Amino acid sequence: MLRRGSLGALTIVALLAACSSDDEASPPSSAAASSSTSLTSTSTSTSSTTSTSTSTSTATTTTVPTPAPPATIADLLALERPLVLAHTGGEDEFPGSTMFAFGESMKAGVDMLDLNVALTGDGVVIVQHDDTVDRTTNGTGDVWSMDLATIQALDNAYWFTTECTCKDHPDADYVYRGMRTGEVPPPAGYTADDFAVPTLRQLVERYPDVPLNVEIEGDGDRGVATATATVVLLTELGRMDATVFSAFGDDIVAALVQLAPGAEISPGLGTSAAWVLSDEPLPAGQRILQLPPEYEGLEVLTPEVIQRSHGAGYLIWVWPTERAQENQQAYLDFLNQGIDGLNINFPAQGVAALHDYLQQD
Repeated sequence: MLRRGSLGALTIVALLAACSSDDEASPPSSAAASSSTSLTSTSTSTSSTTSTSTSTSTATTTTVPTPAPPATIADLLALERPLVLAHTGGEDEFPGSTMFAFGESMKAGVDMLDLNVALTGDGVVIVQHDDTVDRTTNGTGDVWSMDLATIQALDNAYWFTTECTCKDHPDADYVYRGMRTGEVPPPAGYTADDFAVPTLRQLVERYPDVPLNVEIEGDGDRGVATATATVVLLTELGRMDATVFSAFGDDIVAALVQLAPGAEISPGLGTSAAWVLSDEPLPAGQRILQLPPEYEGLEVLTPEVIQRSHGAGYLIWVWPTERAQENQQAYLDFLNQGIDGLNINFPAQGVAALHDYLQQD
């Protein structure tokens, strides 16, 4: 068991900091469109007699429907296998929190879309990782004080490179820059709007059957307002049973519990830390822990924590904190450790790692 006291406080602060730094056309419209497989058997036999005659058997086609993909959290958990989530659409591989990123991650075959939500100054729930637009767009400002039209005019892929979302690379490295503004043509099947900051409504309406992992951004009254607007919208769209909610602040989690009793909600930072460090049980209904593997040298996902969590009936979804943990082999290692969900930045590699894991003896 990890030492309590100052180390426990450090862990809470460290866990809180770890994730804080870390948008319509013809992409896939659901986790996998319901399809059918045709099994066709045709045989033809011809026999000749004194007077020529031909006998041909009739070709028959049997259609076997493929089960619909999981559309709710209960459906997903009933698969009884690890899940792959695309963290903000796969932000190391694609410009995070863009419809382009979500479309590409759906093509890769992920089980869920992971996203953060924030509230604009005119009260619209948007898919946005940060409190400001500074890190990813060609603009500046706090989303809380900006209206939707202003935010959506920005290029949400402006600072993306294949190495980082950062501002110190040569212009040629910003491979998706200008697609939002029409200066550069977007990839086939996408439009300029797919490189904007999307609204939550836009995302759900494009992928109406895809389960979501939604983190509420903002603290205090701001976080509660965002949580309230998000629950209202997902209730209107009929997607509450397809959503896992989370927030770093335990006060925001408490607000979610009041707003949406019976919803699938992950525990907040303090509650999660109390379980990891002190074996304090999670509140009823909060069974999905969303944790980093480590922070500043402190191992969070120890074999003991994983075993203890599973023994208590909890699931662990990991969000890696280092680029070195974002690759197929590292994802496979997490699965072999007993992790129940990969919330990762390279969607195709995560799906491949799951395939490898399921193929193991």
